[in-house]
Amino acid sequence: MNNIVILPILLPLIVGVVLILFAKNLKVQRVISGITVFSLLGIALYLAHLVYYNGIFTLELGNWPAPFGIVLVADLFATLMVILASIVGLACLFFGFQTLSEERQKGYFFPFYFFLLTGVNGAFLTGDLFNLFVFFEVMLLSSYILIVHGGTKYQLRESIKYVIINIFASGLFIVGVAYIYAITGTLNMADISVKVAELEQQGVLNVIAILFLIVFGMKGALFPLYFWLPKSYFGPPAAIAALFGGLLTKVGIYAIIRTFTLIFYHDPGFTHNIILILAGATMFFGVLGAVSQFDFKRILSFHIISQVGYMVMGLGIFTRLAIAGTIFYIAHHIIVKSALFLFAGATQKITGTTDLKKMGGLLKTHPYLGWFFFIAAISLAGIPPLSGFFSKFALILSGIQEGRYIIVAVSLVVGLLTLFSMMKIFIYAFWGEQKLSDEEAKQRKVGKLLLPIAPLVFLSIILGLAAEPIFQFSLVVADQILDPSFYINSVLNKE
Repeated sequence: MNNIVILPILLPLIVGVVLILFAKNLKVQRVISGITVFSLLGIALYLAHLVYYNGIFTLELGNWPAPFGIVLVADLFATLMVILASIVGLACLFFGFQTLSEERQKGYFFPFYFFLLTGVNGAFLTGDLFNLFVFFEVMLLSSYILIVHGGTKYQLRESIKYVIINIFASGLFIVGVAYIYAITGTLNMADISVKVAELEQQGVLNVIAILFLIVFGMKGALFPLYFWLPKSYFGPPAAIAALFGGLLTKVGIYAIIRTFTLIFYHDPGFTHNIILILAGATMFFGVLGAVSQFDFKRILSFHIISQVGYMVMGLGIFTRLAIAGTIFYIAHHIIVKSALFLFAGATQKITGTTDLKKMGGLLKTHPYLGWFFFIAAISLAGIPPLSGFFSKFALILSGIQEGRYIIVAVSLVVGLLTLFSMMKIFIYAFWGEQKLSDEEAKQRKVGKLLLPIAPLVFLSIILGLAAEPIFQFSLVVADQILDPSFYINSVLNKE
């Protein structure tokens, strides 16, 4: 039964290879892709069900026992992330069916889409640092293709920064892996955790911890390493931007949470206080960028940065409640942020622009689109009873309990500025004077475009209305993360 752990990695990899053979047959590609993303979601849900009721699943590839061989590990945190990746992958794919030109879809869009999901799921499920690097590279190589897909001048120009910063981060990643191997003699994360607990060289460990924080901070867009993100995510079509905005930075945040709860937890007074400072700066400067913009997609791109700050805020506080709030917030943000980028694509399809000053009155011509966007917008801002409120409430409450009043104040101010910037989009794009004629509005209906977006909005509502059981699940995930013995015993077969 443990073999199911490899399916979220193997299935998109095989399908990606198969789709290369049908690159010019669009209908076959769409059918295979659609079946695959539904299958991925089903596998992810079944795997999470098994892990919840039976404990952590591990798979030793090639029958080499840990820590000597490659091991895949499915705990509650990893399986939750695979589920969220599958949900976003499903929504963005079906949105891409309707919005990407046939030429773009035939340009190997589908194979690289699934190669990216292979890298994402692999990063969530791998149990050793070197293969974390490998799956990061699979994900990044696919993202390099997708971020320039279509080949507009803007995409090509802005993607250069994206590629350079990630190549630099990958180089540092290898250096960090070499250092950790030099002092522990292993790359298996469970085994590293055991060896680190026995080491007394806290100074060296702190240096390595900061090196990994820089690496994952670049990939997760933490302050001050976020400069590449807003313009890079503005260029691609909405279906790709939504996939990137919802998923890619979260892989970096996942890696930070995994390593700083399993490996680098020896000196939280040093490492996690730095994380908390970076969280506050990321939140604040990210939201300032969003407030200053008058473009739909640019505002959302800057908000990715500010919301990442909330995720690492919980890790910096480093209590059970804070980690649970972080888990809840990641789930909320992946769903809502993906939906918001798809809304940006839908409004661009109607108006031909993402410039807010050139929009207006869409609430009159496309009311369902407008009100669905409004729900997603206030959820992002943290208005009750939606998912954003309860996840932020847990983080703020944990900050107050631990006396972290400065980060709590920053998070509250950022929440207000987030609401301001999202209402700016609503007022300029959906409220106000109607820019489209009634005839143009009739010709530019977006009923089908709402089909992949609406489930994401409903999920945000459900996460809010069912906050108590979902938060109880988040607490269980937090317990498993904060006690490395669960992970270590499962991987190393210790009793």
